[in-house]
Amino acid sequence: MKVYKYLFAFALVLLLSVSAYAQQTRTEDLTKEEWQKEINRLTENKVALTSELNTLKTEIAGLKATRDKLQTYDDCINELYAMVGATKADIDNFRNQLNALERKIDNREVPKADRQAELDAMKKNKISALPAFFDKVHNQLQRKLDAWQETPKEINYTVVRGDHLWGIAKKKEHYDNPFAWPMIYRANRDQIKNPDLIYPKQIFKIPNLTEEEKSKYDKIRRNYKPAPPAQTAK
Repeated sequence: MKVYKYLFAFALVLLLSVSAYAQQTRTEDLTKEEWQKEINRLTENKVALTSELNTLKTEIAGLKATRDKLQTYDDCINELYAMVGATKADIDNFRNQLNALERKIDNREVPKADRQAELDAMKKNKISALPAFFDKVHNQLQRKLDAWQETPKEINYTVVRGDHLWGIAKKKEHYDNPFAWPMIYRANRDQIKNPDLIYPKQIFKIPNLTEEEKSKYDKIRRNYKPAPPAQTAK
């Protein structure tokens, strides 16, 4: 802004000079008294502009002196790192850990308690106080964790008349895939002696499927080809 003021003052002086030249061409139309008044006015303007120009020069010199005293960007960063007792390598490692933790939280990598423990450990690290990390570590990721509703590892289901493992696994609130019935069978071997025989009022554990298990049973369902209908003899 100061430089702009300087340029404006220079332009104004130039404009006044041109104006003075133009007025000089019509000095023959002025009386001596009018001519003297114009000279006095221009002289006063010159004095005022010269004073303003000198003030600007002084301010510019002051700004340059202040600039020369400022630290370089690298020096400022190093001083900031020193305040938390860290090196650039420490900062880079912390950033990588933070990014990895954010991916785990975004992908809902269970158990949630482990993610909370990781975040709590990063909060205790002095590096988290740096402006580049503070909001994410102490606010953003904690809000994500608070919004994460972790589903229970398993739920209970009470068998009703007409149920079978295939049908229980097919229910949308369970696996939505009948081919996953072995999961229910293995989780309840203490009650199920024969997977074809289950009884009303039995209470079964329905464990959650891991991503690997979901993929496995989805693949079985995709590849399943029902047997052709039996042909009756003519």
